Amino acid sequence: METSRAEIVVRAREVVRTEAEAVGALAGQLNENLADVISLLLKCQGHVLVTGAGTSRAIAQRMAHLLSCSGTPALYINASDGLHGTSGAVTAEDVVYLISKGGESTEINQFAEIARARGAKLIAQTENPESTLANMCDSVFKVQAVGEIDPYGMVATGSSLVNGAASDVLCVLLLELRGYTREAFGQTHPGGAVGKKIATGTN
Repeated sequence: METSRAEIVVRAREVVRTEAEAVGALAGQLNENLADVISLLLKCQGHVLVTGAGTSRAIAQRMAHLLSCSGTPALYINASDGLHGTSGAVTAEDVVYLISKGGESTEINQFAEIARARGAKLIAQTENPESTLANMCDSVFKVQAVGEIDPYGMVATGSSLVNGAASDVLCVLLLELRGYTREAFGQTHPGGAVGKKIATGTN
């Protein structure tokens, strides 16, 4: 069945509205447990090591970058590589932040076990607070993508936006609680158009 140009535009708008509603619904999920997550991140004396598998890996990489931009030293760490030696980078001064929708990914959970044994604090971002991963962690940030926002309920299109928004919440709160300034940001981001704006004092 051929789809007209107008029908494509209509469907595209539906996708955007559906995903926007799902991100907006995240606000209603936030509760005082979030303060525990923030407290662990604020008290971290080492690095926040962020990990995830599949689409969660992309969210983890984005989050690690934005945390560092916001005054919280962070790095992405590959959980699979962690099972082949990289877990040696984890110290008792670190917080390991694990993103896993169901909390039952084998490589994520194995890595979490190693990190916990090495003395790191663990935080899970998951929709299942009763999962194996959640039960290993010191704190849990429950994030659930509501509605039919992913094709087949499996291709993480809209749900990745919801998880990205959840990580943005942490980045903004930490930035504000640390009093991280535009000038401090400029020291670590002198390049590109952003660096030029900071250097010239323009908005």
